[in-house]
Amino acid sequence: MAQINKPDEYFTTFLWTGDGASTRSITGVGLQADMMWSKIRNVGHQHNLVDTVRGVNQRLLSSNDSGAEDTTGTQGYFNSLDSDGFSLTYGGAGGYNTNRSGEPYVGWFWKANGSGSSNTDGSITSTVSTNTTSGFSIVSYTGTGSNATVGHGLSSAPKMIIVKDRSAAKNWTVYHIGVGNDKDILLDVTNAENTSTAWNNTTPTSSVFSIGTLGNVNTSSNNYIAYCFAEKKGFSKFGSYTGNGSTDGTFIYTGFKPAFVIFKKTSATANWSVRDNKRDSFNAGDTNLFANLSDAESSSNDVDFLSNGIKLRNAGNNWNSSGATYIYMCFAESPLVGTNNIPTTAR
Repeated sequence: MAQINKPDEYFTTFLWTGDGASTRSITGVGLQADMMWSKIRNVGHQHNLVDTVRGVNQRLLSSNDSGAEDTTGTQGYFNSLDSDGFSLTYGGAGGYNTNRSGEPYVGWFWKANGSGSSNTDGSITSTVSTNTTSGFSIVSYTGTGSNATVGHGLSSAPKMIIVKDRSAAKNWTVYHIGVGNDKDILLDVTNAENTSTAWNNTTPTSSVFSIGTLGNVNTSSNNYIAYCFAEKKGFSKFGSYTGNGSTDGTFIYTGFKPAFVIFKKTSATANWSVRDNKRDSFNAGDTNLFANLSDAESSSNDVDFLSNGIKLRNAGNNWNSSGATYIYMCFAESPLVGTNNIPTTAR
């Protein structure tokens, strides 16, 4: 399998500070993104997810909320994802989503392939924007209420799929290789893994993922969005580990220097902890946002990003309780050794 040597061509984290302008174009992200996940950092306010398949303008979903797609834009919204950045509209006083003056923001950006095209691999015809090099696709489909398959456009089986009902207030529902095809886990709450019919007890293949009759993923006539991730050498890793409850914590081998990671405890309740290499540029990193919470950024519980993986440095419940089981998704800053044979180093 070929290795990705420049991960930031496919995923990156970008920071900006609001200036209070009613409209604004921001550059310097470094790629043409097709999915953007953002959060104001020091104020308790929602996460925002937009993508080019649903359309960016006033098409917000929030990972910490089960609500349907928000098209009101009352708190500010994003207008477009551009060749090296994005454009936004500020919602005025109290509009925390995008550009409140003096406030710090973080955005996580993934590259797919534009607005997408029709895919007939599954029993449901989907619209798919796919980057087979990085193993990422954005999939839009309409539920049938009956067991079905959905084409994802990737050349290999996804190891993680995040699904949201756009039409109704339903939980964000996650398939993860570390949880299995007979369970799901919910992104917007703290719940442990749960026995579920979401995936029709069927592991995704290189062309489709299966959905059962659970309303979160397959209510008749409702519109859905799915973010699908296959594992790629030097770029992404999805797996599980057991915590040891120690300051000399569990080591997670990824084969690359991490840029971004989300942890979730699956054996009991816990938050979805989000870390990245821009908010914490040196070890030990302790800056937390939680995907399931609107809370402001907090500082606690050290994590090291090393040249070949992640070293946990604290017994925090959200990533390293003794004997607990966790899943993670991780994307690279740089591979362990690239084609120039120059090894990477820890941050």
